[in-house]
Amino acid sequence: MTPTATLTRLDLNLASRAVRRDLADRIQLHKTLMRLAPETSSRHPRRDAGLLFRLETDRDEPSLLIQTTQPPRLDGLPASYGTAQTSALTPLLGALKPGLPVRYRITAAPVRHLPGPCYGQRPDGTLLRRRGTPTALHGPDAALWWQRRAAAAGLVVDDATLTPRPFERSPRSAYPRGLHHHLVQIDGHARVTDARLLAEAVCRGIGRAQSYGAGLLSLAPA
Repeated sequence: MTPTATLTRLDLNLASRAVRRDLADRIQLHKTLMRLAPETSSRHPRRDAGLLFRLETDRDEPSLLIQTTQPPRLDGLPASYGTAQTSALTPLLGALKPGLPVRYRITAAPVRHLPGPCYGQRPDGTLLRRRGTPTALHGPDAALWWQRRAAAAGLVVDDATLTPRPFERSPRSAYPRGLHHHLVQIDGHARVTDARLLAEAVCRGIGRAQSYGAGLLSLAPA
């Protein structure tokens, strides 16, 4: 059975103080968008709601693409926050077939983990190391990261254009000072190799920083 989700385009009202506050702080934006999810006692409310989002700045006014497993609770947003259009992803995901050429866009946080400290040794002499500190990838390294992640998600990349995106952070935020993600928007063309894997990756998201605007993969027939 093909997984599915709901996609909402939210055209933001820049006259709203809440919108201006959220655009200046990814952490606050995450907190606002979590109001779209059902109330739950889960330890992982964002993941359980399938909430992913991406800030779009191609047009004159910024907008948000928001993906959720169920239709979002739009009445949970601050008053006059924006104008929403919601549609189901079922037709798109159901139309995915091996060999289908697509256009894609994703904002991602490409990283690799440096080798951590050694904590033991296998019988064959291989050292056991703890997972090291995640290090942001740039340029060709980030492009290779995307090719590998896309292949694992049922997509072979034909071309990719990488555009750095800011991780807005308010100095007044109460969250840890060290919280920061290197974000990059990746656009290009690709071909479907595994429709089931790709549909699951679209609904689940790809990579880190999904709470802060990364991981939402958008597809359209090329």
